[in-house]
Amino acid sequence: MGDVLSALLTVVLGISAFVSLLLGLYWLSNHLPRRLQESSKVVLFVGPAVILLIVGLVIPAVRTAYFSFRGDTAGNPWVGLANFREIFTAQNQRDTLVNNVLWVVVGTSVSTYAGLVIARYADRMRGEALAKALIFLPTAISLAGAGIIWKFIYAGPPVKVGLLNAITEAIPGLPASWGGNGDRLWMIEAWPINTLLLIIVLIWVQTGFSTVVFSAAIKGVPDALIEAATVDGASRNQIFWQIVVPYIRSTIVTVSTTTVIVALKVFDIVKAMTGGNFRTSTIGNDFYATYFVQNREGFGSALATLLFLLVIPIVLVNRRAQRTADVAN
Repeated sequence: MGDVLSALLTVVLGISAFVSLLLGLYWLSNHLPRRLQESSKVVLFVGPAVILLIVGLVIPAVRTAYFSFRGDTAGNPWVGLANFREIFTAQNQRDTLVNNVLWVVVGTSVSTYAGLVIARYADRMRGEALAKALIFLPTAISLAGAGIIWKFIYAGPPVKVGLLNAITEAIPGLPASWGGNGDRLWMIEAWPINTLLLIIVLIWVQTGFSTVVFSAAIKGVPDALIEAATVDGASRNQIFWQIVVPYIRSTIVTVSTTTVIVALKVFDIVKAMTGGNFRTSTIGNDFYATYFVQNREGFGSALATLLFLLVIPIVLVNRRAQRTADVAN
């Protein structure tokens, strides 16, 4: 108990000292000549954030990129692009890249489309708030927690609590190859079935996020547009797909790119459910296994660098969509 109180006291004193320092610097900036006050306040409040960004992101990113060209043996000799060639030529690594493509394409398209459809039909329905809260609930669960939940759903022998096996066993006449006998080992199914089963977990989590964001965007569509289309004789489907969807296009791009980034760097679900075995590994899982478990610093850094390079264009697309939305508004 004493150690806990000592740690708590240290944290409180540290935060107090930091706040006192900021307040002191702010007081000092107010007493500088007027021409220096504004610039000094910018340095005061933006400076620490810039320093933390450089120390916590820029320097580690540069270091990781540097080591991606080094080997894994003693002294980390220079190997050039050898690590990247291994990523694209080794069979297990090609499986990993294909898995990531599946995560991005299937996970993003299904969760985005499902969220858009749910948001449409939930709009102004009775019990809308409760329905959206229930749909959003999985989003509040960590990806690792969601993976553990679905691991019980997919559980097979010797575990007897697998929900999916219980459902398939209860369907009359279902072939054993489809789980009709209730003892199918879903997690070690032939690829890509097992990977698609993992992607369902991401869809379950991300659909709630998509639904809430799309619902807010739909409510922002001007009623005048809807009324004008109704007067012109447009059906509800035509109004939604030809007026509402184009109007919220920037929101759709934002949600899609956000989900793409989540799918690209997915690690928690794979680690919690299969550990990357049975050809289900992803770039994030391979990075963890090679860098922290196998101590292959060079190859692990190459995987991290590749992931970083893949995320950059997605971020740029997201930023462009936001800028377009700002101009339109």
